[in-house]
Amino acid sequence: MSSILTNTNAMAALSTLRSISSGMEETQARISSGLRVGSASDNAAYWSIATTMRSDNMALSSVSDALGLGAAKVDTAYAGMESAIEVVKEIKAKLVAATEDGVDKSKIQEEITQLKDQLTAISSAASFSGENWLQADLTAGGAALQKNVVASFVRDDQGNVSVKKVNYTLDATNVLFDTGGNTGILDKTYNVSQASTTLTVNMNGTETEVTVGAYSVDDLIADGATFDGDYANSTGALAGDYVKVNGVWVAAVDVGTTGQEVVYDDTTTKWGVDTTAVPATAVATQSVATLDLASLTSAQLDVMISAVDAALSDMTSAAADLGSIGMRIDMQEEFVKKLSESIDAGIGRLVDADMNEESTRLKALQTQQQLAIQALSIANSDSQNVLSLFR
Repeated sequence: MSSILTNTNAMAALSTLRSISSGMEETQARISSGLRVGSASDNAAYWSIATTMRSDNMALSSVSDALGLGAAKVDTAYAGMESAIEVVKEIKAKLVAATEDGVDKSKIQEEITQLKDQLTAISSAASFSGENWLQADLTAGGAALQKNVVASFVRDDQGNVSVKKVNYTLDATNVLFDTGGNTGILDKTYNVSQASTTLTVNMNGTETEVTVGAYSVDDLIADGATFDGDYANSTGALAGDYVKVNGVWVAAVDVGTTGQEVVYDDTTTKWGVDTTAVPATAVATQSVATLDLASLTSAQLDVMISAVDAALSDMTSAAADLGSIGMRIDMQEEFVKKLSESIDAGIGRLVDADMNEESTRLKALQTQQQLAIQALSIANSDSQNVLSLFR
């Protein structure tokens, strides 16, 4: 039936054209934005996931920046520590040279003074962004000595987020100078025992020089020790005080008549140990920062060399710690970059438009639109054909 009031063919053609136009708008929007899911109305689930992951990726970008800042701090501290180690090596060499007979110690002291000033300059200059890890007030405690480098941003399976950090605590084992006291590696006093000491042993009135391992006063006298070795008592443990000579414990009793400090007396053989001539323990009275050759005896100079070597060992350990932290930060930087790229790729899989597919769809929709327009034109011409019936 033909009607001039209701043209159903035109209405159908118009509806088709509208649908095609809507599809073209959607396709053109995807092509122009590059997104298949550009808003929550496109796909609420994917849009929500993508929005959250984009936010996390921005946080990771900040983590990457923080890692760069942390790496700069660690590198600065490591460079300073490495330079300080070389200077302390020079000081150790100067001390060894000072043990030579006839050497002018005042000239060596002038060189050591310059080297000490260089150590001060290195520790003061090793600062980045207002933080110096080579000198600090170790009496401050707490947060003042706790250094942190942001390492990662984490979202767990419950949706909780947290920031992970690499911690580095400043203490007497890694700070060169303690500005609040004298407990830094270079401004503290090292108590160094001699590797061995020579004692005079009296056996039936005959004195013999023997070398024994280094010991302190507390080690010298031991209650309830067990006899062993050539002079061991066959009954085993005995009560009383003992002294270890050449790895053998012997009884220690005061014998004023012989002038010896300690003695072993089994009614047949008397052992006396004279510790007056050579001290059991030698203690360094100076730190590296206060080193002054003029005030050191030959024995103290030997001990000071050991003290400087102990400081050098602590510095080497601290440099190794900084190096390991620097390596971890480098690895974390690389991981954060890869993680960020992975998140970008994951988001793309969810919301990015397939441009090949969209361009093909657009071409098809353009063809369909042309055909729909043509169909609508034909449908609209039906009313014109009705007029011809009245002619």
